[in-house]
Amino acid sequence: MKRIALLFFASTFLITSCSSDNDSASGNSNDKTDYFPLEIGNYWTYNVTDSSVMGRDSLYVANDTVINSKTYKKFKTKGIPFGSISGSVASNGMRKENGKLLVSGSAGFSLIEDIPFIINLNDFVIFKESAADNEQLSSISGTFERQYEGITLLFTYTLKTVAVTTLPTYSVGEKVYPNVKSVKTILNLQISTNVPQIPLPVVVMESQDVLTSTQYYAKDKGIVYATTAIGYELNSSIALLLGIPATFSQGQQESLDTYHFAE
Repeated sequence: MKRIALLFFASTFLITSCSSDNDSASGNSNDKTDYFPLEIGNYWTYNVTDSSVMGRDSLYVANDTVINSKTYKKFKTKGIPFGSISGSVASNGMRKENGKLLVSGSAGFSLIEDIPFIINLNDFVIFKESAADNEQLSSISGTFERQYEGITLLFTYTLKTVAVTTLPTYSVGEKVYPNVKSVKTILNLQISTNVPQIPLPVVVMESQDVLTSTQYYAKDKGIVYATTAIGYELNSSIALLLGIPATFSQGQQESLDTYHFAE
């Protein structure tokens, strides 16, 4: 049976645009956002738990990087990240504009281990300070085909971010953070295929949210907590034919442990 590798924010935003790094650049003070300080040298550590792993991530702002003539902050991690927060921004370019956090590059995802795919991003909005509750921040949709076990699979996806709400306080264990804003990231996916004996496309997986991740941003701290749920339900007959599980689900939680901001 094929191993399922359902990864999105637990994998990495890979910079695919033409870029150049400048490790000595000091950056622009306008890049700093109250809800995600972007000064070079800032770092955060997170405790990560899910059904199969417990780990600790260390994320830091490494340097400036230029993508399509715009300057972004580049993040790195110490070691391979366990969690969705560090995994989603490691090696990623991020910048602030008009109170928004913008990401450029591409998002890697794999439903089946032999079928990875990339969603290209260009200033994809992952946070907006002035967003209203339930306001959509960004959305990108597309289709692609992959061959698997001799079968052509058609994938249709939509990746979007939505501002959820603003909270006066938010508790993570014994820690209480004031002025918190939450954002939800959702990946919706549908898979179909053509069978020679059937004139219409066969649905392998109905359109469904295969990943939902909620991040909690605290003022002057960055992301202090995140919860991520991944899962799907496939057509059982097609799943048997492909040799993969018909259902899958997994959850993950990440909480801020320590942080340090450059003077």
